[in-house]
Amino acid sequence: MAGIQVGILMGSASDRPVMEEAGKALDEIGIGWEIRVLSAHRTPGAVRKYLREAPGRGVRVVIAGAGMAAHLAGVSAAETDLPVIGVPLNSSPLGGLDSLLSTAQMPPGIPVAAMGIGPAGARNAGLLAARILALGDSRVARAYRRFAEGQSASVLAADRALQKERAASKKRASRRG
Repeated sequence: MAGIQVGILMGSASDRPVMEEAGKALDEIGIGWEIRVLSAHRTPGAVRKYLREAPGRGVRVVIAGAGMAAHLAGVSAAETDLPVIGVPLNSSPLGGLDSLLSTAQMPPGIPVAAMGIGPAGARNAGLLAARILALGDSRVARAYRRFAEGQSASVLAADRALQKERAASKKRASRRG
């Protein structure tokens, strides 16, 4: 799984803490990624150049995060044949709802996958990128499966701990009563 396979774009440097959540998810699965600050409105030529050159560097999925009008994902999808995952960011008085709607409500013909608003959406974007890559890469598929199994094991361990705690609490209560 060597090399860069996912390109993460953000419209502003202030989006970095949120968008790095996608990178952290990719790191957990062992997928290489790169991150850039490029704006659909302020640097359209740089966005176009990045997207046209990305496949030559091994990028196979693009994650684009943007707030307010959130056009970075749509512009990215229009400039590449790669799958694009949009992450709406909470950067306006509308709490990210404007970003969510403009990401999810793309006109038909140039699809963009839309995640939830903010860090959870960015993390899910990284995980969706991993699932997309897993379709054509058995190593990524195995790594993703291990990740998913680890999540399941974590939930089951938490449930076992809760049940043990509840049983001990009931036992103490019955000794007192």
